[in-house]
Amino acid sequence: MAPKLLNDEISAQIRALFEAHLVYPVKLVYFTKKADCDTCEATQQLYSELVSLSNKLSMSEYLLEESPQQAQKFNVSLAPSLIIAGRDNDEQLDYGLRFIGIPTGYEFSALIQAIRMVSVRDSGLTPETRNELAAVSRPMHFQVFVTPT
Repeated sequence: MAPKLLNDEISAQIRALFEAHLVYPVKLVYFTKKADCDTCEATQQLYSELVSLSNKLSMSEYLLEESPQQAQKFNVSLAPSLIIAGRDNDEQLDYGLRFIGIPTGYEFSALIQAIRMVSVRDSGLTPETRNELAAVSRPMHFQVFVTPT
């Protein structure tokens, strides 16, 4: 077994944050590949370690090449990919949050905050910002690219 990616101190901090702030269940939907994916194994391990820190988290895993219907359902074409979805009984609530690649460095804190926001079902946006977004009349696609340094 590979050594843990999250040390005991970090795990304890995340566990405490999850205990204090997670309200509703969150489902991590992870897409991986069998070959040609240098970070898939470590990414899967990271997500598994996170899920183990709270009973409000669960994860399902799909092989991209063996689950084309699931990949199409979530509009996923790259691996590793993660969908952070809410869970309401058996229903998955897809808020459009995606992480492509392994979320290390600053992306890791963004991952933790995304899990928290999905669990409380609130983005934290101000009413003014929500009103401006409600006025958007056509679909928009936002992507944030990060290059590790």
